[in-house]
Amino acid sequence: MSVGLLAVVDDILSAALKASAKSAGVVIDDAAVTPQYVQGITPARELPVVMKITLGSLGNKFIIIIPIALLLTAFAPWVLPFFLIIGGTYLCFEGAEKVLEWFGFHHDGGEEGARNENKLVWGAIRTDLILSTEIMLISLSNLDAGLGIWMTLAILAVIALLMTVIVYGAVALLVKIDDIGLKMAKNDSRKVRHAGARIVRSMPAVFRVISVVGTVAMLWVGGHLLLANLGEVGLSFFSDMLHGIHGFLAPLGGVVAWVGETFVSAVAGLVVGLVVVGVVLLIGRMLGKKPSFSEGGEAPAKVRAH
Repeated sequence: MSVGLLAVVDDILSAALKASAKSAGVVIDDAAVTPQYVQGITPARELPVVMKITLGSLGNKFIIIIPIALLLTAFAPWVLPFFLIIGGTYLCFEGAEKVLEWFGFHHDGGEEGARNENKLVWGAIRTDLILSTEIMLISLSNLDAGLGIWMTLAILAVIALLMTVIVYGAVALLVKIDDIGLKMAKNDSRKVRHAGARIVRSMPAVFRVISVVGTVAMLWVGGHLLLANLGEVGLSFFSDMLHGIHGFLAPLGGVVAWVGETFVSAVAGLVVGLVVVGVVLLIGRMLGKKPSFSEGGEAPAKVRAH
């Protein structure tokens, strides 16, 4: 490989790492949200389901997000905030559905097996589309000005691959760690057996926490997308409110300011999500249908290890 090509590769990797740094929070959200979608399926199907979602995530990024983002950035950048508002509203809707599940507002479907698995996969891919869109748009906005189209495309491709591997590698580890614990529990070493037993016993609590964190993450990210991008389309009250809260709490430290801003975003996301759920229920009633509240996963109380 020539020195010039190595230099180009190094520039692409450096730019990709720099541009994607600010999307780390969304990456964490994505990793927290996704494990909910493999709950309620057999252990043998967990990794195949994660693989299907991973392929769907790559499709989201390479077939939908990157081409559309590049086209809109070049020809209609004013449209991007509207897409993010729509995506944020969908995340709020998903998060509010899961909150309602916690309080018993759901009904069990009568369909099992492959069709139910497909519903879980498509639900995860739809949610990934929104989160991946934010990851890629944040990364795109942090690229240096003046990059050519091919360099920009190469950097976004590296970011897409890197983020997908990180998120779904972590998800695969999370959903199979109880199996790892079971194998450790059969080890000849007493210490290893005890460690494996502790892992197995801890998994129900771990997945309950993941379910709650994932739901809060959807509400937070969805609410923040709404409030921030409403400001971009002229409704500056909402974005000014976020900036005001951050500024008010900033003297108490960056962490406190972030927590305050995140809390407000999550509350706003829940309120908007509940309104959307109400509208969906109303439309469903008018059409004689009853929408399900159990597409994405189980409520935290029902989540358990295998």
